[in-house]
Amino acid sequence: MPGRRASRPAGSPSAGASLLLFPEAAFFQEDPAAIRQISCKRGCLAVVKTDGTVVVWDRAEEGSGQSPARKPRHINLKKKIKVDLLDCETSHLLILSSEGKLSEHSLAFQNVESKPRLLKELGDRRIVQIACGDHHSMALSKGGELFAWGQNEYGQLGVGREMSSAREPQLVQALEGIPLAKIAAGGFHSMAVSLSGSVYSWGKNAFGQLGLGNTEDRHSPTYVNALEHKKTVFVSCGGEHTAVLSKDGLVCTFGAGCYGQLGHNSTRNEMFPRLVAELFSARVSKVACGRWHTLVYVPDLKKVYSFGSGSEGQLGNGRKCNQLIPFPVDLVKKGKKFTQEGNASEKQIKIIAGDNQSIVISLKEKNSYANLNRTIATLEEEETDKWVSNLDPNRWPNIRQEIKLIFSSVACVNGSFLKKSQDEHFRTSQGVAGINMSAVLLFSDKIVEKPKVYTEVMKAVKKLVQSLLYSATSPEALRVFLILPVILRKEDLQSDSLLCQLAQAIMSLQPENSQMLKSLLSNLNVPFFKDLVDLYRRLSSFKLSSIIEQIRSLEQLDRHRDIIYPMFILQVLYEVNCRTGFRIQEKNFYIPEVKKMLHPPKWKPRQNPEQMHRRICSKLEEVKFPLYVSVRFPCILDTEAKILLHDLDRHMLQGLCSRPRPDAITELHVRRQHLLQDTWVCIRNMETNQFQHFLKVCFIGEPGIDDGGPSQEFFSVLRRELCAPEAQIFQHFEESHLIWFSSQAPAQEDIYVLIGTVFGMALYNMKIAAFPFPLALFKKMANIPLTLEDLKELSPIEGRCLQAVLDEQYDDILESMMLDFTVMKEERGSKVFIELKENGANIPVTKYNRNEYVDAYVNYIFNDSVEKQFVDFMSGFLRGCPARKWKIFLPVELQVVLHGRTEYNWKQLEKNARYHGYEESDETIKNFWAVFHELPEEKKKDFLAFLTGTNCVPSQGMERFALIIEDARKENPDRWYPVASTCFRVLSLPRYSNQDILREMFLSALEHYEKFGLS
Repeated sequence: MPGRRASRPAGSPSAGASLLLFPEAAFFQEDPAAIRQISCKRGCLAVVKTDGTVVVWDRAEEGSGQSPARKPRHINLKKKIKVDLLDCETSHLLILSSEGKLSEHSLAFQNVESKPRLLKELGDRRIVQIACGDHHSMALSKGGELFAWGQNEYGQLGVGREMSSAREPQLVQALEGIPLAKIAAGGFHSMAVSLSGSVYSWGKNAFGQLGLGNTEDRHSPTYVNALEHKKTVFVSCGGEHTAVLSKDGLVCTFGAGCYGQLGHNSTRNEMFPRLVAELFSARVSKVACGRWHTLVYVPDLKKVYSFGSGSEGQLGNGRKCNQLIPFPVDLVKKGKKFTQEGNASEKQIKIIAGDNQSIVISLKEKNSYANLNRTIATLEEEETDKWVSNLDPNRWPNIRQEIKLIFSSVACVNGSFLKKSQDEHFRTSQGVAGINMSAVLLFSDKIVEKPKVYTEVMKAVKKLVQSLLYSATSPEALRVFLILPVILRKEDLQSDSLLCQLAQAIMSLQPENSQMLKSLLSNLNVPFFKDLVDLYRRLSSFKLSSIIEQIRSLEQLDRHRDIIYPMFILQVLYEVNCRTGFRIQEKNFYIPEVKKMLHPPKWKPRQNPEQMHRRICSKLEEVKFPLYVSVRFPCILDTEAKILLHDLDRHMLQGLCSRPRPDAITELHVRRQHLLQDTWVCIRNMETNQFQHFLKVCFIGEPGIDDGGPSQEFFSVLRRELCAPEAQIFQHFEESHLIWFSSQAPAQEDIYVLIGTVFGMALYNMKIAAFPFPLALFKKMANIPLTLEDLKELSPIEGRCLQAVLDEQYDDILESMMLDFTVMKEERGSKVFIELKENGANIPVTKYNRNEYVDAYVNYIFNDSVEKQFVDFMSGFLRGCPARKWKIFLPVELQVVLHGRTEYNWKQLEKNARYHGYEESDETIKNFWAVFHELPEEKKKDFLAFLTGTNCVPSQGMERFALIIEDARKENPDRWYPVASTCFRVLSLPRYSNQDILREMFLSALEHYEKFGLS
């Protein structure tokens, strides 16, 4: 035992283990194998013997001369109590029994016998690890809870700033849910390592001993970023320094280096963990920090190395000088140099570093000291097999206790099912959970087949779910939210109830924790992600179906909050799916049941205004809840359901805002020959509330009542005139046939306000306005950032050129392009260059700034160059569409609703046709379809315009497109043209005598379809 002597024991135990000392003679002479544990700290030496007794030697008072030998103090313990671990601080000794009970023994009065005090504050918890600083203590329970007590001057308890000290153990809440593998305490700082190698530090940091890159004290556990993914498995703390050991045998040290205790060949302090270079090629298996020195053991070399303060000989090198780099300890046994005897696998070395002492013990592996690797409870596959295969009733109480311990503890669950293959769990980070989801699924399948085990797991999980309202500081603490849904996948009321409670806990997470969980979800394998979606969709659908029949009597939303929770999770999963590029199809999120609740009120004939208004108010109460869940969780709605929601919203707005006439309309009278002029006059003169009424259009001089057809034709003709190149309103892109706002000032100052109003009116009145805008417009409307891919759609040539800039590998070719941070545009017939950033004309595009250049270019095209135009457009749009539920549409959905679909299935159109006055087998009907199918594509589209007022298919698609062909009932049918009722999609078709006449009359009608349509 090199170093300053503690008062030497009067005599003690020989074969089986050796206590090696230098320069002194052997410390234990009689039976070193009797050693179970040694603690050499804070001026005292404490030994636990295999018979469970504890012996303490206190340091003698400092004086001139040699300190006299002191008799050991024997600590009286209850009979049959065996001690596994002990540690001490300045004033007391912690004693941990084999049963996990923790006691304190006072060291304050050396000459007074005292009995250990059981820490009853820890209740029935079984403690597995303890650690003591100078004036604080910590204890880790088998259930994964960390407790701390003592002084808190520097925050070493990790419980915040409120307490200056704590006499009773306090739960370190910041580490709740994190499966800890090792705890350690320094003079006034504390450390913890998780099962996945994450390192946390708190307390005094004057010398950088927390490894956080600064000297600021921490009052709560703080993640040590510098040790991320370093596979840390062990930590030891000195007085003001720290050492960590990785699974690969690498040692990093940080903190005070004044005596060389960091091993970096300097006395400089280190605020970040730094690899001990002298040990780089060695594979260290053990590390121990004394107050100002450090010991490490390298099993391959069978050597113990020491470095740091040697003022009292604690380095074991025969000198009393400091050592700045690791140097082998000269181990001596009975006057001879020590070499490890026998097979290395049969022996184990223990190293202990005290304040200014070092102890090295060589013992057989069967020695109880060698097997003291106490950790929190976790589940391994072998344990699962024991649970499901063990039918011995005598073993069942122990199994039940294990199940209860693991599955009622968040930390224990989070420490189970780790992905240990190729050390993958050490890669746990913001986006990597480090768990083996296949193992979780296998466990779930096994216990479902064993009702006895399954029941106990469910009991424990129920308790666990109720304790999930905590603030996670690590991805490790969030694993439980990925594991439990797999265990709860069985379709029964108990599992569904627990899933709802689990969803409630997720819903209650702090924003930063919620974001962390989303990152973990985004990296789940697709099959497990889809299973999670299916699970919560099934639960949401079940809950929703159960209240559909009660929806009319709904009084309080809180009555159905249990449906909110699973839908919230479904929405979270949907957002994750969007962020990761739609790994599964959106239809996996849809809940068809919701469409049963989203229907606008139906007016009864001859209702007076007050009756109609009461009907609207009644409907509003009826749909309050469906509206709430639909708007908050739009992922559950397919496009058809969103259209229903928008339709319901506009009906409710129309009815509530139009009292006393809920059926009031806004009627536009326009001349076809002066459509733009008349439309702008009408829109400019309209009051705001008039946009809340449904639109009717009357073409002056033309017969017909608008039941949908004329208003649709109105928007179609408006679109054609506004988008004509000669109108000079939009910028046209020939390659894509798309339009965008012109960057030049328009002739009419409010033209984009008017166009936006038309756009909004079309949406509010459920009409198609197929302006050939790119998807980028609808993304801008939804505040979604635009990218190069959007420019590729609008202007493929520009997009390809910019992509080439990004893809170019050679600097010289990029330089030859002679690009700078400018963009060229035409202005009144001349070319001008616009700088994309300050002094952009003098900034060449290089490999290092080309991403910035492309982003700036795209931003200029879509944003900066048309900022006022878009603002005007949106102000008009919001005026024209006072209903606000349109925001639930995805950009691509809104584009389809306003543009209609351009996928045509003409055979489907024929299948959808119904007949009045005709039979499908009639000759005229056969001739009609024969003529129709031989038409060129554009003529077929003209037929749609002839029939509906637009050549676009409604957003529901051709499958939902219904038309009626009726007998025109004319006396001389060959003299009459076919006529369409655009409001009802009815084609009045005379019974032509032959196919040729039908073809001639039908084509003539299509040539002049705007004149042959009836409303």
